[in-house]
Amino acid sequence: MDAAKHESGPRDPSPEDMRVAAYGYELPAHCIANEPMQPREDAKLLVCSRSDPDRVEHVSVGDFPEYLQPSDLVVVNETKVLPHRLVGQRASGGRIDCLILERAGATCLGFLKPSKRLRKGERIDFEAGALCVELVAKGEGGRWRFDIVEPGVDEIAARLEQCGRAPLPPYLERDPATEDIVRDRERYQTVFAKRPGAVAAPTAGLHLTVDMLARIASRGALQAAVTLHVGEGTFDPVRAADLTEHVMHEERYEVEPAASEAIARARAAGGRIVAIGTTSARVLETCFDGQVVRPGSGTTQLFLYPGKGPRLVDVLLTNFHLPESTLLMLVASMLGRERTLALYRLAVSSGYRFFSFGDAMLILP
Repeated sequence: MDAAKHESGPRDPSPEDMRVAAYGYELPAHCIANEPMQPREDAKLLVCSRSDPDRVEHVSVGDFPEYLQPSDLVVVNETKVLPHRLVGQRASGGRIDCLILERAGATCLGFLKPSKRLRKGERIDFEAGALCVELVAKGEGGRWRFDIVEPGVDEIAARLEQCGRAPLPPYLERDPATEDIVRDRERYQTVFAKRPGAVAAPTAGLHLTVDMLARIASRGALQAAVTLHVGEGTFDPVRAADLTEHVMHEERYEVEPAASEAIARARAAGGRIVAIGTTSARVLETCFDGQVVRPGSGTTQLFLYPGKGPRLVDVLLTNFHLPESTLLMLVASMLGRERTLALYRLAVSSGYRFFSFGDAMLILP
């Protein structure tokens, strides 16, 4: 396959493209999706092309298989979201929200909110006493190191699985008293999730159903899976003024030999590499050495932005992302900043739903 095929994205970014503030856009509150679309494939899909600026189509996610060609390879991220969001109460009666980011036995690192008045040594009961934690050390940005003191170490995983909540993004407000925990946990998980480890969902994958995967196969397109465990960096804004100064948090990935071999076969047959979500794209680009995708595991801090776009990924299915976010900058690495923002303005005016439970965009070559 001609390597130039993967260089159809915008080149020569301007100084303005390097300004984080240049990736802002106006988003009315009513455009933010608070609930998932049911059924999943009824979400809207905005289709655009890297090579044809005039191509814009408004269809539904259920139409996605129709845009695939025989020998295309669809790559999904099979990370599984951990139910590590907890709601608790201090001895004084105040509510505390917790998101466990890392756990080694009974020792955890997580966000606690509100955290300003919390003190080392304080104990907090979560989920009506199902878990009790003791605060050990305060970190930055609302992070705390804490120990789960009840139940015992051998029971912690089972207790979290039993009572933990889906780690929904902070902008998705839920009343703990009326929250449908079972429904949110089911809907905030892809149908192909297999490998536990993520603290947030790979949201583009939330659109796909078992039926859609079958229809993708019926088109003659092949499928492969990689893993990127979405980490705490997904919650952090870009604080640098110049995006080249931003450093991504490390996230763990794995590419098995079967996926590497499937990619090599697809490219040799002239097929396109179709990434389901920015997480899949980042894994593929992390492991692509210019010729092949190397199997293996490790951590990645890869940041894709204008001037440093994908070399391997031909097609991207992705959601609509937050202003000034690294995910928006990844989209701009394929379409250019100005065109990306123009398409986002079009999506707003056309009634698309944004963010984790929102609609999707399909970027074709």
